[in-house]
Amino acid sequence: MDAAGLDAAVAAAREGDGAAFGRLWQELSPRVAGYLRWHGVADVEDVTSEVFLAVFRQIGRISGEGAAFRALVFTVAHRRQVDWHRQRTRRGPWLTLDDAGPDPSVPSAESTALALLAQTHVLEVLDTLTPDQRSVLVLRVVADLTLEETAAVLGKDLGAVKSLQHRGLAGLRRKLSPGPYPSDVLARLNPRHA
Repeated sequence: MDAAGLDAAVAAAREGDGAAFGRLWQELSPRVAGYLRWHGVADVEDVTSEVFLAVFRQIGRISGEGAAFRALVFTVAHRRQVDWHRQRTRRGPWLTLDDAGPDPSVPSAESTALALLAQTHVLEVLDTLTPDQRSVLVLRVVADLTLEETAAVLGKDLGAVKSLQHRGLAGLRRKLSPGPYPSDVLARLNPRHA
């Protein structure tokens, strides 16, 4: 959905249009779920639903266009994931239905193992970042927020968000390609390095 479509859907939802609520859910819920998943929330579907329920209850009082609405959604998502982690530390380990036992409708062991390996590698790489760097990158990449929206969600100034993004990307670059660039690559990028 482009910016104009998001603006129109927010305006229609403010007027009580049920289909507009559905369009907003379809557009933003996968990104919210991704944001929550990258922050280790085990109950992603439930927390995503809580985020949208909280936002939709207040939609009549929300001012601004689609970008402001999207920033509000991720502000609520950020607060919910912080609350989820606080509750988890107070209550102890969280047991999901996946951990409770075998399910006859699960995918093959091979596809499960490959998916877990890929996810584990990505999580290991992200774990090398500071929590603030990880939050900035996930909001920028998964949630597709602008720098200004990310700063608003995290309650940080724009310069701090830019710095966190730069440091986070540099850290990921070092982790994913630890060796120096081959000289032929540098030569193509800038003949002075040849």
